[in-house]
Amino acid sequence: MKKKKKTARKPAATDKNENKKNRARLAAVRKRAARRKKNSREKSSWKLKLFMVLLWLGLALFTVAGVFVWYCYKTLPNFSVATTVKRMPGVKILAADGREIVSYGSLFAEPVDVDELPDYVYQAVIDTEDRRFFKHGGFDYIGFARAMAVNIVKMRYAQGASTITQQVAKNLFLTREKSIKRKVQEYLLAQWLEKHFTKKQILNIYLNRVFFGSGAYGLNAAAKRFFNKKAKDLNLREAAILAGALKAPSRYNYLRNKKLALERSEVVLLLMRRAGSISFEEWDEALKLPIGEANNGKIFGARYFGDYVMSMLPELVKKYDDDIYVKTTLDYDMQRRAEYLLRKHIRANGDKNVTQGAVVVLDRNGAIKAMVGGYNYNKSQFNRATQAMRQAGSSFKLFVYLRAFEEGFSPDDILSDEPIRIDDWEPQNYDKSFHGAVSLKYAFAKSLNVATVDLATYLNLEDIIETAQKLGITTEVKDEPSLILGAADVRVIDMAAAYAATANGGYAVFPYAVREIADTDGYLMYQHWTGSKQRVLTPETVSKINLLLRAVVTDGTGKRAGKVKNARGKTGTSQNYRDAWFIGSNDRYTAAVWVGNDDNSPMKEVGGGTVPAEIWADIMK
Repeated sequence: MKKKKKTARKPAATDKNENKKNRARLAAVRKRAARRKKNSREKSSWKLKLFMVLLWLGLALFTVAGVFVWYCYKTLPNFSVATTVKRMPGVKILAADGREIVSYGSLFAEPVDVDELPDYVYQAVIDTEDRRFFKHGGFDYIGFARAMAVNIVKMRYAQGASTITQQVAKNLFLTREKSIKRKVQEYLLAQWLEKHFTKKQILNIYLNRVFFGSGAYGLNAAAKRFFNKKAKDLNLREAAILAGALKAPSRYNYLRNKKLALERSEVVLLLMRRAGSISFEEWDEALKLPIGEANNGKIFGARYFGDYVMSMLPELVKKYDDDIYVKTTLDYDMQRRAEYLLRKHIRANGDKNVTQGAVVVLDRNGAIKAMVGGYNYNKSQFNRATQAMRQAGSSFKLFVYLRAFEEGFSPDDILSDEPIRIDDWEPQNYDKSFHGAVSLKYAFAKSLNVATVDLATYLNLEDIIETAQKLGITTEVKDEPSLILGAADVRVIDMAAAYAATANGGYAVFPYAVREIADTDGYLMYQHWTGSKQRVLTPETVSKINLLLRAVVTDGTGKRAGKVKNARGKTGTSQNYRDAWFIGSNDRYTAAVWVGNDDNSPMKEVGGGTVPAEIWADIMK
C-alpha cells in the first residue's frame, strides 16, 4: 500500500508575515468601523442639536406669537362701539336765501336693510369685495392663498384678501393704521363678529358704514349723493358704480371721474355675470340703463366758494363737535348764471387759446354774491378768484388816476401822448401810435399807456402803491415804473374790492362770505358785523373817477359792456395777451372778470375789451 505524499510546510517566517498582514487588515477594518461609528454618532449628535435648536426656536416663536396675540386681544377696543357712529361734524354751506349749495364732512343717511334691497344691489358688493362671503367664517383662507399667489407672481401688492367681515371689524373698531397688531386684531374681531351676528347682519353693518367717496358713508347716503335717490331704487348699473367705488373711493368717484367710474362698473358687472348673480341678458341690458343725476351740490362749481368759506371757518368758529349750518352771502341764482356764462364764453373762445377764467361779484358792502374760481372744479380745485396772482394790465391804471385826482388833477387836464423814455424803458400804446395832447378822461377811456406814464411823472410811485393798498390790494406791488401800466400781480377778489370802493361813495370794501353760523339746534355761533365805514376816497375823487369809468364803456375800450344800464368799468390786458380783465360796476354790484391760461401762455388777441367785457355784461345785465 502506497503512502500519501506529505505536503511541504511553509517556513515559520512566512506564517509570521501572513499573521501580521491579517492583524493589520483587521485593525484597519476595526479602525474604519470605529471611524464610521464615530462619524455616525457625530452626525446623529449634530442632527439632534439642530432639532433641539429648531424646537426651542419654534417654542420661543410660538410663545412670543402667543403673547403677542394675547396682547392684541387684551387691547381690543370696546365692542359697544358697534352701536355708535363716530364721524367728523358735517358743514352745510347755504346761500343767502337758505338753499343748500354744498356740504362738507361726513354724510350719513337713514340705514338700509338688506331684505328691503333688490338682490343685485348687495350682490354687486359681495361679488366685487368678497365673493365667498357666505361660505367663510370671517377669514377667507382660500382667498388669502389666492391673493398671496398673485402678489408673489406679480412681485407687488396687486390683490387684497380682506373679507367684508374683516372690513366691518376695521371700520367699527380699528384705525386705518397699517400694522401687524391691527391685522391680528382685525382677525380676532372678525371671528367675534361671525360668532355674534348673522351674515346678513354683518352685511347690513357694512353697507351702512362703508365709505363710497365724496363724504358719503353708507349705501343710502351714497345713492343720495351720487344719484339723488334711495338705495332701494338703484338700478343695476348704478349699483355696479357704487360697488366699484369701494376699491378706491377717490379714484373711482363717479362725481369726480365719470369715465373711470363707468369703466370700473363694467368690471363689476362682469364679475357678477361670472358669479352667476346676473344673466347674460341682464348684463347686456345693464350697460344701457340710465344713470341718475348726481346731487353734489345744486351748483356745478359752488365748491370753489365752499372751499373759500371752509378756509375761513377756523377763524370764525374755534371748535364745533356737531353739524353746523353756514349761511353765506352768495346769491344762488347769480352764482349759477356766473358759472354758466364763464364756461360758455371760454368754450366759445377755445380756438383763441382761452382755457381759464374767474369771476367775483360784490355788493356795495363787500358781500360776495358770486364767485367762480375756474372752468371746472372737478379737474382743478385751484381757486383763481382768490389764490391766483395775475398781471393787472391797464386795470391797474385806476390807482394812478385816483392818486392824480387826490392831488388835484381834473378829468379835463391835458396830458402828452408823445414818445417818452425812462431809463431803458420806452412805453408804447396798444395801437402803436401816439395821440398828442389828450385829456385825462380821453387817456383813461382809450387806455393810452404813454399819456398815463406822462401823468405818473407828476406823481410819486410810493403814493400810487399806497392808494392801491388802501383800496384793498393785498399782494406785493414792486416800486418800479412798469407798475403804472399794470405789471403788478394782483388777485381777482382784491381788484373787485378796489373797484367797489369807487361805486359805494369811496368807502373801503372788505369782501366777506359768511353772514352767520348756527348748529343744528339753531344756536347762533357767529354773526357777521360790518362795523363802521372807513372812507378811503374823497367824494370829489369818487365823482371824477366814475366819470372816467363811464367814459370807458360809452366811448372807450369797454364798449361791449355798454348794454348794461349805467355801466362803469375798466379794461385790462397784460403783455402778449396773457391776461385779460374787465372790472366794473352797475347800480347794485361790482364784478371783476379775468380770463387767461394757467400756464401763462398768450391768448390770440383776447384783450380786456373783448371776452371779459362780454362775460361781465352778460352777468350784470
